[in-house]
Amino acid sequence: MEGVNYETLAIKQNSPVVYLYLNRPRQRNALSREFFSEFPKALASLDQNPSVSVIVLSGTGDHFCSGIDLTTFASIKNQSGSLRPGRANEWLRRDIKFLQDAITAIELCRKPVIAAIRGACIGGGIDIVTACDVRYCTEDAFFSVKEVDLAITADLGTLQRLPAIVGFGNAMELSLTGRTFSGQEAKELGLVSRVFGSKEELGEGVRLIAEGIAAKSPLAVIGTKSVLLKSRDMNVDQGLDYVATWNSAMLMSDDLTEAISAQLQKRKPAFAKL
Repeated sequence: MEGVNYETLAIKQNSPVVYLYLNRPRQRNALSREFFSEFPKALASLDQNPSVSVIVLSGTGDHFCSGIDLTTFASIKNQSGSLRPGRANEWLRRDIKFLQDAITAIELCRKPVIAAIRGACIGGGIDIVTACDVRYCTEDAFFSVKEVDLAITADLGTLQRLPAIVGFGNAMELSLTGRTFSGQEAKELGLVSRVFGSKEELGEGVRLIAEGIAAKSPLAVIGTKSVLLKSRDMNVDQGLDYVATWNSAMLMSDDLTEAISAQLQKRKPAFAKL
C-alpha cells in the first residue's frame, strides 16, 4: 500500500484495521470510471497484506456514495455507440461484467469489509454496501435504490444481494419505487446492524467492533466469511458439507491451540498474522 496513489480512494492504516475511503467528496463520492479499476486493486492489495485483518469502508466528506457518476454513463454510451450493432452489444455486456467485478471484489476479499455509512447511499452505493459483510450507519444516513428513476435496471449486484438481506418483498418494493428511506428504516429492514447518533459515535463504534474482530483468529474469521457466503447459495445439506470440508483442512491449527491455551490461562490470545 505504501506509495500507491489513487484518484478515487484514500487508505489509512491503523493496523490491523484499515480504513478505505471513497474519496471524491466534491462529487458526493460518485463512482467514476477510474473507481472501477482502482477499487478491486486496492482490495486485492489489502487482502494480501498480512498486517491487515479488517477493512472499514467509508466515504470522505458528508456522504457515503451518491451512485455512479453520470460521466461514467456517458463514456459507456460513447464507446458502445462507436461500434456496429451486435459488436456494440457484446462490448457492453463485457463492460457491465467489468463493473460488476469491481463490486464483487468485496466478497472475494478474504478479510471482513465493514461499511460505515453516513449521508447519501444511493444507487451504486447500495450495490457496494450490499456486498459488504457488515453495515452500520448514522441517524442522518439515507438510502435509495435509484436506478429505476434513471430508466435503467440495477445491474451491479443490488437486485441479487438485497433480497437475501431485507427479504424479497422489501427488496422488490424498494427497487420498484426508488424511494428514499432513512437509517432507522434501514435498521428495521435489516440492511444495517446498528444506527449511531452521530459521525463521531459511528467512527468510535465501528472502530471498537473492527478491532474486536481483528483480535480473533484470522483463520476463523476468513473461514466464517467464506462459509456464510457459500452457504447463502446452497441448501442446508450442501452448506454443511462445505463447512465440513473447510474445517477438515483448517480446524487443527496453531490458532486453535492458542485459543484453548488462552482460555485455560485466562489471558487474551495472540494469533499469528495470516
